Amino acid sequence: MSRKPTLTSSSGKPYPTNETSKTAGARGPVLMEDHYLLEKLAHQNRERIPERVVHAKGWGLQGKFTVTQDITDYTCAKLFSEVGKTTEVLSRWSTVAGESGAADAERDVRGFSLKFYTEDGNWDMVGNNTPIFFIRDAFKFPDFIRTQKRHPKTNLRSPESMFDFWAGQPESVHQVTILMSDRGIPRTPAHMNGYGSHTFSLWNAKGERHWVKFHFKTQQGHDWLSDDKAAEIIGHTRESYQEELWHMIQDGNFPKWTLYIQVMKEEEALQTDFNPFDLTKVWPHKDFPLIEVGELVMDTFPENYFQLVENAAYNPSNVVPGIGFSPDKMLQARIMSYPDAHRYRLGTHYEALPANAPKLAKVNHYHKDGAMRFFTNDFGNPDAYYEPNQYDGPVADETADEPPLRIDPEAVAARFPQEEAEIDYVQPRALYAEVMDDAERDRLHRNMAGGMAPVSEPVKERWLAVLKRVHPDYEAGVRRALETGEHGEPSLPVTDDTPTKTEDA
Repeated sequence: MSRKPTLTSSSGKPYPTNETSKTAGARGPVLMEDHYLLEKLAHQNRERIPERVVHAKGWGLQGKFTVTQDITDYTCAKLFSEVGKTTEVLSRWSTVAGESGAADAERDVRGFSLKFYTEDGNWDMVGNNTPIFFIRDAFKFPDFIRTQKRHPKTNLRSPESMFDFWAGQPESVHQVTILMSDRGIPRTPAHMNGYGSHTFSLWNAKGERHWVKFHFKTQQGHDWLSDDKAAEIIGHTRESYQEELWHMIQDGNFPKWTLYIQVMKEEEALQTDFNPFDLTKVWPHKDFPLIEVGELVMDTFPENYFQLVENAAYNPSNVVPGIGFSPDKMLQARIMSYPDAHRYRLGTHYEALPANAPKLAKVNHYHKDGAMRFFTNDFGNPDAYYEPNQYDGPVADETADEPPLRIDPEAVAARFPQEEAEIDYVQPRALYAEVMDDAERDRLHRNMAGGMAPVSEPVKERWLAVLKRVHPDYEAGVRRALETGEHGEPSLPVTDDTPTKTEDA
């Protein structure tokens, strides 16, 4: 039998025992010199870090992305440079509102984030399982998130706050309609789509820019849970997503997605009948059809969940040459707020952690010192610790800059006022009246009424007025479900891999 490795302290000193504390005599006090005990207890006291303010409960896998179609007409990003090229990826899916101990199968939007380890550094695709969001301006984001968290007095989740906020921010009705529809509770992360949601930009080797939307379409087929089925599952386990992902990987049934993009010429942003940089709007597929790009396969469970999934820090500002931003106000704010959140939660050098450190690109910067500085970057010469310098330290590369904008973002924004307007009801109206069938609308009415049941009458009426502006039948159906108490829903139909309908509303 082979000898087992020796248990040591964090400094490498062998443990003489891992059973009993060192005391002064048989009944004497524990000695301060028992540093093994002190170290063990101290590490336990510090083995938790702050959970994410949002997206606290998450699940992740490792895998790869393979290019299947040539999109070099749109981008010079190296990860898309040739058909057949593969890139290592770390994923994290999550619920938005729940704490780290929340049940997986709750009705909520899901985060869908991917970290691509490319030779030009990491590209983080930080999105959701819906193509839109509740608000279009980050100024209201802290207010929105407070309504999704616990009430300061009761410490309970507050439907009253949620619907009160949504009623005062009617642009949210598009997202709330999706949330309360069949798609509000995906069966597993493998059975939902992922979207960049924001408008991003791509530019090619000629310096030509295109606006773009990213869509990761599940190959497993869409499958969702009714409220009743979700409640049944939560009664048995709060970890249903983690369990299903584990069994999928163990069985070799690796979840897969196909990446598509929607592409808009730069100048076309001045011609659409909706603001293409508004996160509460979708781009109609008939005008901007899906273009296939590649396949994502997630096939490996991380060896250590905390190291790679809990420490994973996804950041919309992590782009690579060939992929850029847009005038999307929510995106612009996330570029600042995400790294700020990571520095608070993980520390100054969070991007040097294994989950976040580039695997193919060499990191060169002049960031100095700080807590947990466990790496060096002296570039072979300790005198090169500032820039410019004469000691051959790293310098900027002008070729990495993106091309200038050819349109005035203010000209786009001026066509679409920020205040409540009829344009905010057009797409949810099409989703409700043209995309959903009668059975889907009936389940939507019931789900919405179930969520509104504890809400005060004034807030109910304010939200019903918003639904009426979307469509009279929408308001009438939810009101009827509220009056009759028909909040339970029938079983969902068997689903397949038909394209997500909501994005083309």
